[in-house]
Amino acid sequence: MTDSHRPSGAYPMYPSYGNGEAAYPPPPAYEPQRAADEAPGAETWPPPPPQSPPTGPDAGTPKPERRVRRPVALLAAVAIVAAAVGGGTATLIGSHLDGSTAPTASGSAVSGTTVSQSSAGTVAGVAAAVSPAIVEISATSSAGEATGSGVVVTADGEIVTNNHVISGASQIEVALSTGKTYTADVVGTDADKDLALIKLQGASGLKTATLGDSSSLRVGDEVVAIGSPEGLTGTVTSGIVSALDRDVTVAKDEDQSQGQGQQQRQQGGGNWPFEFGGQQFNGDTGTSKTTYKAIQTDASLNPGNSGGALINMSGEIIGINSAMYSPSSTSTSGSSSAGSVGLGFAIPVDTVKADLDTLRAGNGS
Repeated sequence: MTDSHRPSGAYPMYPSYGNGEAAYPPPPAYEPQRAADEAPGAETWPPPPPQSPPTGPDAGTPKPERRVRRPVALLAAVAIVAAAVGGGTATLIGSHLDGSTAPTASGSAVSGTTVSQSSAGTVAGVAAAVSPAIVEISATSSAGEATGSGVVVTADGEIVTNNHVISGASQIEVALSTGKTYTADVVGTDADKDLALIKLQGASGLKTATLGDSSSLRVGDEVVAIGSPEGLTGTVTSGIVSALDRDVTVAKDEDQSQGQGQQQRQQGGGNWPFEFGGQQFNGDTGTSKTTYKAIQTDASLNPGNSGGALINMSGEIIGINSAMYSPSSTSTSGSSSAGSVGLGFAIPVDTVKADLDTLRAGNGS
């Protein structure tokens, strides 16, 4: 065996055969580098693999020692990313587990049913969301029976309608969109604003409407009207806001001149006379009358729409329909079957909201 000039134990000893260059296996041509923390003469296991001698111009220059670095920075970055993703994932999983979504703030003045985000801006979406909160009102008095509409504003059965729909009524029956009927009592009336509040007997858990903001309306805004014209419950029409702040004059009660109130109650049309622009429509308003600022719309309104809802495309009530022009009401036959000619008016919802406390207190003009 040949003598090795390398320290003992630097390489494992293999059995060899022969002498010098003929020895097998041949010794390495150069001494491998040792780790900085490795003590001279210490054995390493497993042994490093045989290495080829360096070649090229830098063959004689020793290369700087390389140490394996722990990926601390990489691990920290991965941990931060994982935490961020994990937090979002936890929120998502949590919402799926409890079946809920993140709460959203509501800017509505009064909480109620509104259009879903996927259906916002469509007449179908507005109709589906708000129709359950619109009712048909049948008011019976000594003069006959009138049909109108109303808007549910509380789950226990408070309903806003026109004063002229229930004025002088001895009995009030209300039909929901589901067909279920209730008897209602008058809570308060305001003839000057043509508004009334009635309350269903024994009602609970009703769908309610959202009262919006009529001050934000602009001419040309799309609107939807829902009511019960001629007793056709849940009729939906659409149009635009034609004008704002129109001065509309209506009769304050059923005691109108020339027997107009009695005649219309017997017909069941509920086609209320009104004045606009110095002209009378649908008959004589009589001597007891009131004037208010109204929203003008071309959405089709017909006898029986009075007290129903005028709604924006987000499903918020922006007006209570109160007057509409029916050209045949002045005919000798007195028929109220004519359709809308695009001239309808609604009481702004801001007026309704300002008057609610007065109506609930049973006060009014």
